[in-house]
Amino acid sequence: MKKAFTMIELVFVIVIVGILSAMIAPNFQRNSVREAADQLISHIRYTQHLAMMDDKFNPNDSKWFKGRWQLHFYQNLGSDNQWSYTIFADWKGTHSGNPDNGEIAINPLDPTKFLTGGTSGTALTQYGEAEATNELNIGHKYGITTVQFGGGCRSTVKYLNFDYLGRPSNSFPNSLSYELPSSGYHKLLTSACNILLSDGTTNITIAIEPETGYAHIL
Repeated sequence: MKKAFTMIELVFVIVIVGILSAMIAPNFQRNSVREAADQLISHIRYTQHLAMMDDKFNPNDSKWFKGRWQLHFYQNLGSDNQWSYTIFADWKGTHSGNPDNGEIAINPLDPTKFLTGGTSGTALTQYGEAEATNELNIGHKYGITTVQFGGGCRSTVKYLNFDYLGRPSNSFPNSLSYELPSSGYHKLLTSACNILLSDGTTNITIAIEPETGYAHIL
């Protein structure tokens, strides 16, 4: 009766284990761009949820539609010059297109923090501060170096806005109808808005469908 492995059998087993490890190991490598895309999709859906739960219609404000909930990308001093995004409703004052104090959403997982990875502005939360949700700074967190809008969205304005039905909007360069929600500042998407994320090596594109606002990876 055989009581032990021979040297040849042991070497054979080691070789087989090495081959299997080489085949399986790549499946466990981290894909940071995919992680960033998954996070962004969840926050796009949360922004849509906020818009549907909190209609910003105000009959006393002719520009009320500018105050809807939106997700806006920034790359400035407040985000440490890295790509970051903020979820806010631009409902105060003149609707500048940038968040003011009290307009940024609270992080539902940690009510002591705002849903921003940092942005510039007077007394606004910046990256690294206690009230920032640093994961939203996808430059620092996931190494994202490029955020590019396309498809049904203008490439020069990096935001998504949702109405009370959850329909996504973006801005079109039509100064004559700038104030009209149907064809100006916030124009409903008629084709999918594409958001490209890249770390310089890997590219992933997220599509946001018109009408439904359904967000998914292409």
